[in-house]
Parts: sequence; C-alpha cells; structure tokens
Amino acid sequence: MTGPVDERPGKGAPTEGAQAEGVQAEGVQAEGGGQRRSGLRNPDKAVRGLGAGTLALEALVLLLAIQPIRVVGGDLSGAAIAAIVTLAVACVALAGQMKRAWAWHAGTVLQGLLLLSGLLHWSLFALGVMFALVWAYALHVRRVILG
Repeated sequence: MTGPVDERPGKGAPTEGAQAEGVQAEGVQAEGGGQRRSGLRNPDKAVRGLGAGTLALEALVLLLAIQPIRVVGGDLSGAAIAAIVTLAVACVALAGQMKRAWAWHAGTVLQGLLLLSGLLHWSLFALGVMFALVWAYALHVRRVILG
C-alpha cells in the first residue's frame, strides 16, 4: 500500500489546470510555435528582477560596509567614502533601468569601477571581486534563460 498523495498544485504531477494556464515543462512547444527555454511565464521579467535585485543588494552592502571598513580596515579616506556612496547610488539607479538592454552593460562597467576603487582601499577590491562574481553569475543566468 502506498502513502498519502499530496494533491496540492506544484506538489506532484502537474494538474490539468496548470496546463490550461500555460505552465509548460522545459522544451515543450509554446503557443505560437516557438520553443520556450524555461518554464517561466515571463522570463524577461524574471531576469530583470535578478539584475535589479543583485544591484540593490550591492548598493545595500556598499553602504553598510562603510563603518566596518573604517573600524577594522584602518583609514578610509574621504575619497573612498565618496566612491562608495557614488557607486551605491549608481547601483540603485541602474536597478531601476534594468528594462533597457544597455543597463546590463552599465552594470558590468559598474563592477569594473568597484574593482578599480580597490586602489583607494583594499577592502573595496575584495567587495569588487565578490560582486563581480555575483554579476557574472547573473549574466550567465540571463544568457541561459533568454538565450
């Protein structure tokens, strides 16, 4: 005898209602004859959200890192603080522009600028490396989902 079957949507075999709503498995023909690369209803919006969320998180971490860097890392010059605040504002501005294709390129440039700000303080370089890796992963996910 088998155990109880969970019949909630998303917890087992797909229901007929899921197929009627247009939820499809990967590689299944979409309406209109095109091939969908993912099961996402709106892959463009999902990818934009990933990019915007990454940039927003980066802005938050940069702003919150100012005081610990000052306490642990030693002297943090006024130029370094200005660079951090400028980069954080740029991150927030770009997060709001992710609908535009150029924003992805600008985000890549922003990661390079954060790495370059490592000349002002070594900890900014460390943050730059971490966020460059996160941004590279976001670009990889974008390429996989959107093709």
